[in-house]
Parts: sequence; structure tokens; C-alpha cells
Amino acid sequence: MQNNTPSNRPGPRTDSTEPVTLPTRRAVGCPFDPPAGLAELRDERPLTRMAYPDGHVGWLATGYDTVRSIMGDSRFSSRYELMHYPFPGGPEGPLPPAPAGDMTGMDAPEHTRFRRLLMGKFTVRRMRRLTERVEEITAEHLDAMERRGPGTDLVEAFARPVPALMICELLGVPYADRERFQSYAHTAMSLAVTPEERYGAMVGLQDYMATLVAAKRADPSDDLLGDLARDSDLTDEELTGVGGFLLAAGLDTTTNMIAHGTFALLVNPAQAEALRTDPELAPQAVEELMRYLTIAHTSVKSALEDVELDGRLIEAGDTVTLSLEAANRDPERFPDHPDALDLHRKATGHLGLGHGIHQCLGQQLARVEMTVALPALLRRFPTLRLAVPAEEVPLRTDMNIYGVHRLPVTWDEA
Repeated sequence: MQNNTPSNRPGPRTDSTEPVTLPTRRAVGCPFDPPAGLAELRDERPLTRMAYPDGHVGWLATGYDTVRSIMGDSRFSSRYELMHYPFPGGPEGPLPPAPAGDMTGMDAPEHTRFRRLLMGKFTVRRMRRLTERVEEITAEHLDAMERRGPGTDLVEAFARPVPALMICELLGVPYADRERFQSYAHTAMSLAVTPEERYGAMVGLQDYMATLVAAKRADPSDDLLGDLARDSDLTDEELTGVGGFLLAAGLDTTTNMIAHGTFALLVNPAQAEALRTDPELAPQAVEELMRYLTIAHTSVKSALEDVELDGRLIEAGDTVTLSLEAANRDPERFPDHPDALDLHRKATGHLGLGHGIHQCLGQQLARVEMTVALPALLRRFPTLRLAVPAEEVPLRTDMNIYGVHRLPVTWDEA
């Protein structure tokens, strides 16, 4: 990584200013904006000292270049046990190590082994071949909405089942079990539960996957988990961890992008109309929505050695919290009104899918699902609108993946 210290400064230094706490409260009436205070911190300095709830004093990165540099720098670790939790209500001290197969909490070379094994399962070509199936599932759920008539919770009727069916079919997980594993995934990603409840949910999901892995070992099926059970050198524990990791990631992120993306479009009717009437706009619109919403809003790293960055010295052992949502609104990177949703913006390079070796493994599948689902929804229901005032839509401020808990919508019957 390049040294980012400006040449007219005397060299690296620790920050003597009073440490900040991580801003988490979003301004009332601004459901799409990052928490108030992040922009001010970013504009003052892209890297500042931060006090963690357990007493650790580390760093908060908010500038695009700073965040992206850290995400791509092997001197910063993703191992959970080296980190301090940035949100209130977490464990005292560093986190426990990642379970076997949880790629989010791994560094190279362990991470490299898993990623190489899985990359061949998530190729662009393979995901494009799934487009027809995504179109079928999308049409089926839009048909069901139309039959039931105006008025529904879009999360339950559309945003959740489309990606859930796709990830279940891809992995070979019974869709009939969805209430069970969705409940585990929801609790594991909640910021409002105790560490014990979160751990219990993770154990529950792992136990569920362990049973499924045993069945795949006995009789490998024609799906991703079946392929891995038959052809890879993964242990049962590793395959269980990989399965749980992929299932949870494939469920929650795309669900919230579809739901929260629809919410953003409905309160920006000119943008919704542009997407409805121009099919060619869809891929670009999806990138802008990922930048604008940044539902995976925060990441955490730990310095493995002393690192000089932005004229400051991050010492070995320091935890650095990365505000991806602040970085994706940085006017230094997106200069043309970054706080506005503009589907014609070239949002290439956004961090909504991460960066570096931990960039979202299933990003191509997510893009296919959103590129198909959002325009199809708007075309099928051209009068689609919120069924409640925007300020009454329940937001996922209690989750580490942002979005909406429910999205009440209605439309005019044809």
C-alpha cells in the first residue's frame, strides 16, 4: 500500500484529539442517509481516533480513499479475535474466533483456500445462466401479488422470497425450512440482542447445516453443497461453516437491497420512472442503489503491524472501524451531489460490495437478482406506492445489515 502521508507534513503521528464514538443514530426523516455526524467527521479528517464500547481506543475511517486502502491492505486483519466490537452491547474485549468456514473472519492464506474453491461456483457466466430462473421466480411472485390484489408487505411478498429461493436452489437447501434458518440468520445479524443470543443463533444455524451436510455426504445432490461434498477436500466442519456463511449472506443482503431499493425509488418517483421506462438502465441503476444505500454499512479490521496512513500512525493491535456508508457518500470520490440518488450516475468503484479479498463472493448473483427484480416490479405495478407515510416505515436500525423490517405498499387495480 502506498504511503498516503502528504510530503509537507513532518511524518506519522498519533491523533491527540479526543476520541469520538461511532455515530449510529440516523436523522429523523432521512431513512437513506448515514447516521448524522459521519459526514462531518469525514470532512474534517478521513481517519480519526475512536473509543470503543469496551474501552479500547482505535480508529474510525470515513473517507473513501482511506477505507478502500485499508480494505485492500494485508497489514489489516479480518480475524474476529483480533478485533474490538464497535457497537454497544457487544462482548467485552476481542471477539471469539470465526467458526470453521466463516470466510468473513479469515485472512490469507486460509481465506485464499476457501475463496479459490468457491470462486468457480460463482462465475459471471454461471450467474448469467441463472438469469432465466430469477426471471421465473420473480414473475411467479409478481403474479401472486397481482392475484391477491392491492396492499401487501413487499418484504414478505417479494423481496425476501426471490433471493431466498435462489440461494436455496443454488446451495441445495430445502426452501421449506426457510422459517427456521431465516430466524437464525436474523438473530445472528441483530445489534439488539445479547452476545449470548447471537451466539446461540449461530450455533443453531451451524447445527442445521451440519445435518444437511451429513445428508449431502451420504447422497451428493446436483447443487453447490452437493458438489463440495463430493469433490472438495473440506472437512464436515468446514463445509458446514461454508454452507451457513453462504446461506446467511445470500438471504439477508439481497432481500434488503430489493426492499430498501424499492423504498428509495418510491420516494424518488422520477428515478423510479426512469428505471421503469428504460430497461437498459437497470445494471447502472443497481450499482447506484448499492452505493447510495450501502446496506452493509460498517466493516472492522485490526492492524497486524504499525501502519502509517493519512499522516497518522495506526499501531499494531489497533482496531479500525470502516464506515462504508460514509465512504460511498464522499464528495472526493463522487463529486456530483453524492447524497442524492441518481440512477444515471456512473457509480463504478463503490464499496457497497466491499473491496479486496473479502469483496462479496456472491456479487454476481446479487446483481442478477436486483437487475431482474426491481424493473419487473415497477413495470408490473406502475402505480406502486407506499401504503403508509414514509416516516412510518420500520427501519432496520437494530441490524448490521440496514434496510426495512417491512415495506407496506399498494397499487391501483388494472
